[in-house]
Amino acid sequence: MLDIFDILGPVMVGPSSSHTAGAVRIGSMARTLLGDEPVEAKIHLHGSFAETGPGHGTDRALVAGLLGMKPDDLRIPYAYQEAKKRGLEFTIDTVELRDAHPNTAVIETWDAGGKKLELQACSVGGGRILVNKVDGIDVSFDGMFNTLVIRNQDENGAVAAVTSVLNQLRINVANMSLCRHKRGGDALMVIETDQHIKPHQVAFLSELTGILSVTYYDKEDDDDVAGFDEGNL
Repeated sequence: MLDIFDILGPVMVGPSSSHTAGAVRIGSMARTLLGDEPVEAKIHLHGSFAETGPGHGTDRALVAGLLGMKPDDLRIPYAYQEAKKRGLEFTIDTVELRDAHPNTAVIETWDAGGKKLELQACSVGGGRILVNKVDGIDVSFDGMFNTLVIRNQDENGAVAAVTSVLNQLRINVANMSLCRHKRGGDALMVIETDQHIKPHQVAFLSELTGILSVTYYDKEDDDDVAGFDEGNL
């Protein structure tokens, strides 16, 4: 069954929900998962994003998202100027990806301390997005839930410790996935929850044994998100 969002589409600035609103959300997701103000970004466009994106303002929309703008922000057409004001240096080019959605972007971004995030995500229509990779690890989440992205050492007990804490906090897990490069290396837990998680609760999770970093995407509503990051890689 379609909801009103699917029928009418998102409140947005720009000609295309896929190429503009979705692109803003991809940039915003990269900013949130980085956990801080980005100062440098390399943006790679694939498929339709590469071919028709500039005409739809996809390039500006991605930069706008990195700056923390929402899809209805009137400054989106002037994102390049805003980036210059705020000290965000960026480059935009094209990339060929295997088996990727045509509306896909890869964003490499850094904060002032040198911390890096690499995100691959696609715009699937109606302003909605799907995150496919975080730092080269395959994932699948869309930001429609409150979402914990937890980097951990791939060892016994790490997953159990996190889920035990969430149970004690009466936070219900809606969806959960575990991803890793190789056995015994770094791994990612992506945990989507029905309830919001408070900053001090996120901080507590980051102190658990075997946890390297915790980033939280707080779904306030269809448009509003807030990021919180703890831990160092």
